[in-house]
Amino acid sequence: MTDTAYEPPKVWTWNKENGGRFANINRPIAGPTHDKDLPVGKHPLQLYSLATPNGMKAGIMLEELLALGHAGAEYDAWMIQIGTGDQFGSGVVAANPNSKIPALVDRSGAEPIRVFESGAILVHLAETFGALLPTEPAARAETMSWLFWQMGSAPYLGGGFGHFYAYAPYKREYPIDRFAMEVKRQLDVLDRQLAERRFIAGDDYTIADIAIWPWYGGLVKGVIYNAAEFLSVHEYKNVLRWSDEISARPAVKRGRIVNSAKLAERHAAADIDAALAG
Repeated sequence: MTDTAYEPPKVWTWNKENGGRFANINRPIAGPTHDKDLPVGKHPLQLYSLATPNGMKAGIMLEELLALGHAGAEYDAWMIQIGTGDQFGSGVVAANPNSKIPALVDRSGAEPIRVFESGAILVHLAETFGALLPTEPAARAETMSWLFWQMGSAPYLGGGFGHFYAYAPYKREYPIDRFAMEVKRQLDVLDRQLAERRFIAGDDYTIADIAIWPWYGGLVKGVIYNAAEFLSVHEYKNVLRWSDEISARPAVKRGRIVNSAKLAERHAAADIDAALAG
């Protein structure tokens, strides 16, 4: 494919070969492609995920809850290999009709509750255990606002900048420039917020930090897209300070490796201890 101007046809048709790195899993239809039940472990909370920026959020949240002493947050974690299409199995689609990770099935009650979309999982767990989400109205509103800021903003970072900068089958100036500008604006939003606050929503660590850190903390540390130099992330000193503090949290170190190459499955705290020691 050459870098030429594109004139859209009157009616779009699916070109299965046109999709770059993810052409084998991208499709314009929903639903399962094959029958495959999800495994279920011994704990009430069952996490189906992969250690992408979105997937990390759930693992970090669960480890933070355990660190706070909430024994009921013990969980089983099962890897969903999105690169090979696991997300289109019938069991995953039943847990998340959008065929994305993470998905959580809460079996602590009389009937299982499915929770999908990472932000919804964070809120569900925060409300279930009464932790990491303030109850005072103004503080709760601030935390929820930043949580939803992440949900609305990160697609410009991932599906926009990340795709065209790192994954597209060829480079074009317009989309890279467009989304780089937006990502730098978002980093400036965070930097200004963190200039006057220790954490995103104030003095306390919340689900807003857990949601934002895997994307923007990873970006400024060069972990995702290898774009730190390109985006001049050294300009965002407050984001860097915040990212370093979050990265040093023991629960974050533990949660970020859940459903990763280091720890495909997690069924007990000892699984993480062994992975971190290895």
